[in-house]
Amino acid sequence: MLGRDNAGVFEQLFASKGMTDAFVRVPGKTRVNVKIIDETSQGITDINFPGPAATPDHLAELARTIEALLADHDCFVLSGSVPAGVPVAYYPDLIRRLKAAGKRVLLDSSGDPLRHGITAGPWAIKPNIAELEELVGSPLPDQASVIRAARQLLAAGLGCVVVSMGSEGALFVTADDCLRAIPPAVEVKSTVGAGDAMVAGFVAGSLRGWNLADCARLATASALGALTQLGPRLPSPAIIESFMAQVTVRQVAGPDRPPVGIE
Repeated sequence: MLGRDNAGVFEQLFASKGMTDAFVRVPGKTRVNVKIIDETSQGITDINFPGPAATPDHLAELARTIEALLADHDCFVLSGSVPAGVPVAYYPDLIRRLKAAGKRVLLDSSGDPLRHGITAGPWAIKPNIAELEELVGSPLPDQASVIRAARQLLAAGLGCVVVSMGSEGALFVTADDCLRAIPPAVEVKSTVGAGDAMVAGFVAGSLRGWNLADCARLATASALGALTQLGPRLPSPAIIESFMAQVTVRQVAGPDRPPVGIE
């Protein structure tokens, strides 16, 4: 949903990027988030403003818009919190409808929207450590505890759990594999959009039919690309490819197998 009062800046961006605009317009302004970067301490302060509320009519229009997209889209990403006025059952109901249409759904949220959404068994989720701890209700002090938590979610019906761990990389856990992607050291200019970039890379690799290791490389390289830029943007595809070559992917030890490198 896009607020009408400041839609122009978004419409210009869509046009410049060749992106299809399928947003539902609602009264008011789209939420503005301010990031204050302290280059001396490498700290970032977030100031997140509230966004517009949704009405039943807006949700009905959104449902019609999504229905129209089903014919030529294979994967849907449900990302972020939900606006005021959206019921807690919205994400799980939408996930079930999309799954019934044969679509893959990645849910990238936190708190109640994530907790309710996973009950519908999305194809994948991408929490960070704090979001995963909140979801399972306990601290996850080490890699083994993170993997156990991810496996519990798989048992509940999820297809893949991607856990972003900051400079420690990310874990990609499925029923058959548990991979850790380790990024090279880079100068972090901004964390804005890094999680979204990881989601985009993972989905792009999956839609290309890549194996989990290559999807992990592209996802991690995309996140690195966002980290090295100021603002919500990515570097050129050539730079993303160069980052992919520097990402190490290892199979994490399970109960009865040692860790091995993946070339």
